[in-house]
Amino acid sequence: MHRIILPLVLFSLLFAGGCSKAYYSAMEKVGYDKREILSDRVENARESQQDAKEQFANALERYKSVVDFDGGALEEKYDILNAEYESSEEQAQEVRDRIDSVEDVADALFDEWAEEITQYSSAKLRRSSQQKLSATKARYAKLIKAMKRASSKMDPVLAAFKDQVLFLKHNLNAKAIAALEGELGTIRSDVDALIKEMEKSIAEADAFIQTLE
Repeated sequence: MHRIILPLVLFSLLFAGGCSKAYYSAMEKVGYDKREILSDRVENARESQQDAKEQFANALERYKSVVDFDGGALEEKYDILNAEYESSEEQAQEVRDRIDSVEDVADALFDEWAEEITQYSSAKLRRSSQQKLSATKARYAKLIKAMKRASSKMDPVLAAFKDQVLFLKHNLNAKAIAALEGELGTIRSDVDALIKEMEKSIAEADAFIQTLE
């Protein structure tokens, strides 16, 4: 599989609003078609979900260390937990952005494929290509559903982390720790559910990438 190394001009096209067509056209001129871009973006999305899974698991461990706090610098514990929350939020946003980029190129690829099917003069080849398109779209629909389901699991975990960070910030004393302990079970359950969904989504990404190779 090709790894896309973007020249500066193509990199700027990627992030310019409304320039997807120009970007894909420019990429095709240097040898990268939409199928390759889709494969790369699915792989990137898979990797970002793997990173998010690890970040949330690490944040949970940090949270547990704060709950188990017994003396020492409480403000330092708050700083640690807040840093983990911010890292988790950043990783979650990267996952969302990666999923958006996958959807963008997939839509462009399927539109192009459908339009090109109408150009066949052979009815047999046209039917065969249509069947391949339908099968690929069905597989993609399963993939993007898994990705979005996993992504949606991040929101309640982030909300719970944010609540506890704010509560700790507003109650920098030993009582706050006792109150946090009651939430640990819920957060652990949410993180476990998130990790399971991430793993399913990663597996779907692996399977989808194989169909493109």
